[in-house]
Amino acid sequence: MNRNILVVLFTIFFIIPGVWAQDVTQTAWLASFNTFKLNDKWSIHLDVQWRSTDDVEQLQTFLFRPGINYHLKKNQIITAGYAYIPNRVVSMEDNALLAEHRFWQQYIINQPLGFSTLQHRFRLEERFVPIPVTKDGELMTDDYAFSTRVRYFARIILPLAKTGKAFENGWFAALQNEVFLNLTNQENVNGETFDQNRLYGALGYRVAKGFDIEAGYMWQFVNRREGSNNVNNNIGQVALYWRR
Repeated sequence: MNRNILVVLFTIFFIIPGVWAQDVTQTAWLASFNTFKLNDKWSIHLDVQWRSTDDVEQLQTFLFRPGINYHLKKNQIITAGYAYIPNRVVSMEDNALLAEHRFWQQYIINQPLGFSTLQHRFRLEERFVPIPVTKDGELMTDDYAFSTRVRYFARIILPLAKTGKAFENGWFAALQNEVFLNLTNQENVNGETFDQNRLYGALGYRVAKGFDIEAGYMWQFVNRREGSNNVNNNIGQVALYWRR
């Protein structure tokens, strides 16, 4: 592994933003990431996630994100899709699940590292964020605010035992980081370019070539609008990865 790759990995996995959050939360996330092959060039993407409120008291976010993949090369994929994301909004003493609608496009390239693969994912999102209003004592969506966001995600899987040319079974460690930046209409979200960062480490088991299960810890820093507390979210996550 050359020096440039080492610098990239150090930056991705060990440099934490120097701004510390004022609010600390403890949440749980459950996720299923799925790929269904149609032929050599096309496949279906689907990820479904359940995320809790602080102290795992109730549902905070449900995410349903389908898409269609086109495999440019063996190690390159482009995807376009839609996401339906009911998210709990709190206003005064009221709270309700209000849905964000999101269109997204992404490009994935898998970089071989000899012993493993470093995945780079670049995602663009067009977000329609609900604007809440209280009517007849009920919190509901009055309109939508539009904003765009870009995300860069990097993930590496490290087999924990000797493996052949392809890693098809056994224990592994997973490390990943994702940075979120607001591109347009920042005033409709947090008023800033920097939105959030997610740093994650996990222990997993590859049951078969097309199925992984893992459990780990995610540190999420959420940059809130000026005048509001930022959030330092400690997340316990269990994730399933299906490739069919």
